[in-house]
Amino acid sequence: MKKADSDYRAFLDILKEELIPAGGCTEPIAIAYTAAVARKTLGCRPEHMDVYASGNLIKNAKGVYIPNGGELRGVDAAAILGALGGNADRMLEVLPDLPDGVLDETQALMQQNYCKVHVIQGSEALHLIVNVQADGQTAEVELKNAHTHIVRIEKNGESVFRAEEDGTQDGFTDHSCLTVEKIVDFANTCDLADIEPTLQKQIDCNMQIAEEGLNNRWGVNVGKLYYENGKLLQAYAAAASDARMSGCNLPVVIVSGSGNQGITVTMPILEYAKEYHIDDEKVRRALVVANLISVHQKKYIGSLSAYCGATSAACASAVGIAYMLGESYEVICSVITNAIATIGGMVCDGAKSSCAAKIAAAVECALLGLEMARGEHVFQPGEGLVKDNVEDTIRSVGRMGRDGMKETDIEILNIMLGK
Repeated sequence: MKKADSDYRAFLDILKEELIPAGGCTEPIAIAYTAAVARKTLGCRPEHMDVYASGNLIKNAKGVYIPNGGELRGVDAAAILGALGGNADRMLEVLPDLPDGVLDETQALMQQNYCKVHVIQGSEALHLIVNVQADGQTAEVELKNAHTHIVRIEKNGESVFRAEEDGTQDGFTDHSCLTVEKIVDFANTCDLADIEPTLQKQIDCNMQIAEEGLNNRWGVNVGKLYYENGKLLQAYAAAASDARMSGCNLPVVIVSGSGNQGITVTMPILEYAKEYHIDDEKVRRALVVANLISVHQKKYIGSLSAYCGATSAACASAVGIAYMLGESYEVICSVITNAIATIGGMVCDGAKSSCAAKIAAAVECALLGLEMARGEHVFQPGEGLVKDNVEDTIRSVGRMGRDGMKETDIEILNIMLGK
């Protein structure tokens, strides 16, 4: 692919937009960020807050610890922390250093009905409105479809900001240009200098939190268990999630809006490269492949659903390993088919400590898919969701995750809310 090609620029833009640092699970952090913007717009501390959130946002904020939030979890906790102590300018790193006393104050306000949480019915999977009030004034901020994509800001009912419809996907580069063949071509030919700072940030951040997860007690220490059993690729991916889901404040470079997916894409590739002494350039090109393959799958599944994103991310990581090994395009396609045809459909029941175990299971399955493909074994068209080519297979699994699992998603949320 040539630099002058429109796809070349689009692929670079997609990587730079997707691979951004986030401090904490992205759903509660998106809530804290939106609340911080609302407080900034209001111009003073809110006397009361109302948060309107889609079911998927509530599901993913319910059970996961908030970074720098002690034992706090949930939509109301994230919103109050963001409004009282968040830095709106830091976006997904909105809660880096909370002022003294904010944690205790947040806990007290949670008992006083300070923040009311309402479910948005029948909307996008990622949809949030935060309304704050004080001294007879109000501010309202609306976020949709992406964790930093604010579409509307109002103060006292008057418009302060409204996102323009510019033909892109939620303000980001259109992902329809992505195909497996083009992704491999781009990875082979791109000038790594164009993306090096982004890739290095991903390597540094995600490795640091994985080592934290292995060196200290976080969650149920799934990563340590795999490490002790010599399964290092699963261990490093799971350990990073152990720490992240338990409130570790180290940032992670995300992909497809998810820190767990960013971890799952990255860590098996880095650990495999370390074990087998693969050179830095090959590692970086493998990360380019893996990140874009993950994004490519998610464009059909959607940002939030009942489909566990560890599945698509682990598949992408196995593709990155196949790329590092110099496997052919045909083998790469077989890896994708084998991986998503085996474990595709593992359910997401919110962000919490068991995500580490799901990541480990997804990586294990993807590695099996890799070994099958290298041995010229691949599931055939007509077997379940497998189609005649890899693009149609990705599309069919994505349809199952996006459309077929809608009712599953609703029922999971009802069960979690005790309905």
